[in-house]
Amino acid sequence: MTRIAVIGAGSWGTSASWLLGGKGHTVSMWAREPEIAAGINAQHQNPLFMKDIVLPHCVTATPDMERALFGAEAVVMVTPSMGVRTTAASMAPYLPSSTPVVILSKGVEEGTLLLMTEVLEDVLGNRDRLAGLSGPNHAEEVGKGVPSATVIASYDEGVGRLFQDLFMTRFFRVYTNPDVVGVELCGASKNVVAVAAGVSDGVGYGDNTKATLMTRGLAEMSRLGHAMGANPLTYMGLAGVGDLIATCTSKNSRNRALGEFVGRGGTLEGWRAQTNMVAEGAFACIAVKALGERMGVDLPITSQVHAVLYEGVPVSAGEEALLGREARDELHGLELVED
Repeated sequence: MTRIAVIGAGSWGTSASWLLGGKGHTVSMWAREPEIAAGINAQHQNPLFMKDIVLPHCVTATPDMERALFGAEAVVMVTPSMGVRTTAASMAPYLPSSTPVVILSKGVEEGTLLLMTEVLEDVLGNRDRLAGLSGPNHAEEVGKGVPSATVIASYDEGVGRLFQDLFMTRFFRVYTNPDVVGVELCGASKNVVAVAAGVSDGVGYGDNTKATLMTRGLAEMSRLGHAMGANPLTYMGLAGVGDLIATCTSKNSRNRALGEFVGRGGTLEGWRAQTNMVAEGAFACIAVKALGERMGVDLPITSQVHAVLYEGVPVSAGEEALLGREARDELHGLELVED
């Protein structure tokens, strides 16, 4: 039995706590909203997210960061990517420098263009104790015990094995991968492609169009990863094509849903007002586009998603920009350089 702090009490944080608590670990959840913590402690259910999940009695919650982290032998961070830095800063005074931390958030920090583990290193130090978890893991399914799989990417093999053991169950298979850059980039950039896939759904296009967007999206994801030193095989794994399939096709995908809303004539602001939800792809397209420009990598789908969401470009114009591109070799930009 291990004492684990789960930082974040949204859908994924609730499902992760259910999974870890179900294995007999003592879980202390940090919830920003006091009413969520109170509801979990009184009813063993999150009153705002994943309301149908009954949490084990070994799972408790608190809005007090110091209390949540007290005695924790491992930390699981599950906050939106745009809040990782500020949340980590609030953790820093109460977190020993050797405590392992795994982050489930997927994104690239706007401005600094740092990956999530790099943000944590910047704030908390000691990179070797950090890891990232990514894969086709919709919280709505993980929290029901639906068979799923994921990847733990870590800088230190022992830390990866630690979190692999903590999360592994009969229905939730966990693999390790030393390619932290590749796994984290996959998690951020696939959300942007999912927005594009959702736009295709909203416009009313079919399987051919979505398959094309997903495949060419994977190509530009791989180009960026290659430029940043990622292992190309990572993009063929769970964090790459696996998560891309789930995010682009699932009814549970917020990123696909945002795209569908926009494809039907809506706007990013309208979607936020109507749903009050965070779609990571809306933030990721800003940072991933900037990262591509920094690395000199062509990211046409990412560029058009950004143009439609933030530059007032109509969906029809974004579509024309993609369909009107010059013909190229399918593996353009993916050539491997031999020593």
